[in-house]
Amino acid sequence: MNYRHAYHVGNIGDVLKHAVLTRLILYFQRKEKGFRVLDTHAGIGRYDLTSVETRKTGEWQQGIDKVMAADFSSAAQELLAPWLDVIQAENPNGELKVYPGSPLLARRLMRNQDRLTLTELHPADYATLAKVFADDFQVKTIHLDAWLALNSFLPPKEKRGLVIIDPAYEETDEFEQIANAVVKGWRKWTTGTFAIWYPLKDLRSIRRMHQTFKDEGLKDVLRFDLRVAPSNPDSTMMGSGMTIINPPFTLANEMNILLPELCEVLRTTPGAGWSLEQIIDE
Repeated sequence: MNYRHAYHVGNIGDVLKHAVLTRLILYFQRKEKGFRVLDTHAGIGRYDLTSVETRKTGEWQQGIDKVMAADFSSAAQELLAPWLDVIQAENPNGELKVYPGSPLLARRLMRNQDRLTLTELHPADYATLAKVFADDFQVKTIHLDAWLALNSFLPPKEKRGLVIIDPAYEETDEFEQIANAVVKGWRKWTTGTFAIWYPLKDLRSIRRMHQTFKDEGLKDVLRFDLRVAPSNPDSTMMGSGMTIINPPFTLANEMNILLPELCEVLRTTPGAGWSLEQIIDE
């Protein structure tokens, strides 16, 4: 439990994760009926970009700072605008000092009929998270292990919604834990959307996770990644990927618009790139 997201907030991985999370939430809002978002590794919700932790790494300067300053095409700007509007609302003076993590982003995008469940195991981070959402009847914060949460809270009573999974990736069997937990969760809620974020470092483990999904009979699985430079297990994170189970039918087309433009904005070397693949059909 040494990982603290504050050191990495707003980085290239957050750019991908939060752009996608926004598109997923807005898709569910096409129907009037409410839905639930379960964030299994919630963190603290709101991050101070002037804190000791963020200044120590400065990773946000290679991520969200570049995105906020970039000129995107009208199509990409339309897809990114709801997410960037939330960030701008957290920084009313125009200077980027606060970054909304997944919990706060989801909450800002939600309607009155939508609900949010947040689990966080780190004691200090949970205490901070609970304060951010104190007295918010649409949000439930729980001090609980993520994998227990997947087993306990699925399916949600709303029957619609998504799970976002972003663990610390500190343990050698992390991808195996994800695969096992997601398979169990999917069997309880075969219509739910599961969004898994991961760094592009241990490619072999990522492939094994995907193979597990195939072997266990999961359907309709999309994966994509975004690399600002070539990645290897010994380097700092130069790219990240996401695997989406039961993605909205709109997501692949949206990512075909966003990924090349985000890649151009965030690239640091000629080895930058992106990819998208439907790895399991419907």
